[in-house]
Amino acid sequence: MAGPDRYMRQTILPEIGPEGQSKISAATVAVIGLGALGTVSAGLLARAGVGHLRLVDRDVVELNNLQRQVLFDESDVDLPKAEVAARRLRVVNSSVAIEGIAKDVHAANIESVLEGVDLVVDGADNMELRFLLNEVAIRRGLPWVYGGAIATNGMAMAIVPKVTACFRCFLPQMPAPGSLPTCDTAGVLNAVSSVVGSLQAAEAIKLLVGRAPAGELLVFDGWTNELQKLRVARRTDCPACAKGQREFLGAKRGQVVAAMCGSKTISIDPARKEAIDLAGVEARLRRLGPVRSVGSVVVFDAGDATLTIFSDGRALVRGTDDPDRARSLYAKYVGA
Repeated sequence: MAGPDRYMRQTILPEIGPEGQSKISAATVAVIGLGALGTVSAGLLARAGVGHLRLVDRDVVELNNLQRQVLFDESDVDLPKAEVAARRLRVVNSSVAIEGIAKDVHAANIESVLEGVDLVVDGADNMELRFLLNEVAIRRGLPWVYGGAIATNGMAMAIVPKVTACFRCFLPQMPAPGSLPTCDTAGVLNAVSSVVGSLQAAEAIKLLVGRAPAGELLVFDGWTNELQKLRVARRTDCPACAKGQREFLGAKRGQVVAAMCGSKTISIDPARKEAIDLAGVEARLRRLGPVRSVGSVVVFDAGDATLTIFSDGRALVRGTDDPDRARSLYAKYVGA
């Protein structure tokens, strides 16, 4: 139901107005990843009247998600996030066409996942997907809104190819597996992820109504209440937007995922081959569950699965024969 008064609080804003609302209602937006950031931004975009929302996530709802992922409740545990989020938001705004896609996004399918999309909001839980999204956006001229939140800090940026810096302008190389903390190893303050998701939704709405992007990385510290705006310049030596490299879209990129014959074990072999800080990985995981060094590997008990992590970033995920589940566990605990 989209009566004339539904979006009145938006249309009376001179920055939006009836014309801007028409642009919002005509747009198709994909939200990739329905965790803390994605659920907040998707909810706000649905309420703002984005005409078509495509919600994509590979994971299921877990009890620990409820601390910060605002579209889920206890009855949703073990259900696909994409399906739950789509069902919840259809009730919020029945005038919005909402797709829920329970799929792992990678180089082989990202083009089809983003077919017909006008803008993408990043709620991804891993860096490789962001680098991949960056390359697709450059190739298509597709605007997107980056976001990240960890511990008490978060950041967001509206990225428009050939107008602003791209993702690789300020992060030229993908960090090695295990080199960065994740929400599952460092925690996250739920208010921070809500702020960042809201910033992403605001940046998306600005782009949809035609406002030029600021080209700034917004950095928020939820413990000190500091908000910084950092100007990010386009790099003339950027591998992606300046040199046109498409290594993440290329066939040689991406994790190699293989089921081990005769056992509930998935082998994950990341594209980036270099030594990782196993001692640092072990130290971060020690707070979360039983972890031990066994020779040249680290073994972590993740509850219903066990991760054996090698010094080059490879891992065996035991206890599942589901590749998507294995990818999710790898992203949570190894962090790439």
